[in-house]
Amino acid sequence: MSISLKPFNTFGLQQNCLSLINVDTKSDLISTCDKLYKGDFPLLILGGGSNLIFTENYQGSVVKVSTKGIEITSDDTHYYLTVQAGENWHQLVEFCLARKIYGLENMALIPGTVGAAPIQNIGAYGVEFNLFCHQVEFWRLDTEQLITYSNEQCEFDYRESVFKQRLKNLAVITQVTLKLAKHWVPVINYGPLQHFDLATVTARDIFDCVCHVRQAKLPDPTMLGNVGSFFKNPVIPVEHYNSLKASFSNLIAYEQADGQFKLAAGWLIDQAGLKGVKVGGAAVHQDQALVLVNLGNANGSDVCQLARKIINAVYDKFSVVLHPEPRVIGSQGEIDIK
Repeated sequence: MSISLKPFNTFGLQQNCLSLINVDTKSDLISTCDKLYKGDFPLLILGGGSNLIFTENYQGSVVKVSTKGIEITSDDTHYYLTVQAGENWHQLVEFCLARKIYGLENMALIPGTVGAAPIQNIGAYGVEFNLFCHQVEFWRLDTEQLITYSNEQCEFDYRESVFKQRLKNLAVITQVTLKLAKHWVPVINYGPLQHFDLATVTARDIFDCVCHVRQAKLPDPTMLGNVGSFFKNPVIPVEHYNSLKASFSNLIAYEQADGQFKLAAGWLIDQAGLKGVKVGGAAVHQDQALVLVNLGNANGSDVCQLARKIINAVYDKFSVVLHPEPRVIGSQGEIDIK
């Protein structure tokens, strides 16, 4: 039996898997993954499919996480939202906004599920998931335990977490608990939000602005396959930043708390002259260099070759190494871009 994965990845890549199982309760998620982990074939956990590049037919089982449920509790200072892994992230942001629970609005329209959010430590416009993460519950496949990690135990970093490192392929995230302050402090120090007045801006203002900007910058994956930002924004030491700034006066960079500088990967790709460049059916988007798109007939090899071309060109021009954001999945599981 062979199941098409095209409807389940936002890049629209035509690959198949041996079986696809949809689970809509936490107990089914745990029992299904537990059984498959002990089997003879690879296991892939799938949320929204917005962070995956399939390069070959997957020779294993795919578990589609569709669990739902949001529970709200509170104390004097904070709201606590316990959210099942299969909930849609953007719909959660809307859910909070409608209930005057603020903080997530900067991360509106980030695709994918809540369960995937801690793995990647998603973020946008000056805010990251770890700022609001209270706990992450997961099923550990190798020890058959349901475990809850605190924020600190998740080892969050820029687009990183313990789930991408030490617990890679061992943790099935079942639910996430977010901690949101009742006293809301807007974050408007990034890009298109800087024109707002701190004294008068509302969470709805930020939400609407972020949605408008993202919709203008990022193509709709139902019309033009993509996974959003394809590369992480690289972080470099101050010495390297000073050297680049001396050569490129219009360099876009943001100083970090540790004194390093985060560069805008899209700017680097644009300056390397790569907008619109194609490999097979994959291309760098004409309007947003950070986005790679499926022109209609791309395969995983096209995407990987294009990504490697970009990585090499940016390194040659700036001595900066770009790292992909999406996971690249081969026949047996995650692989590096070749």
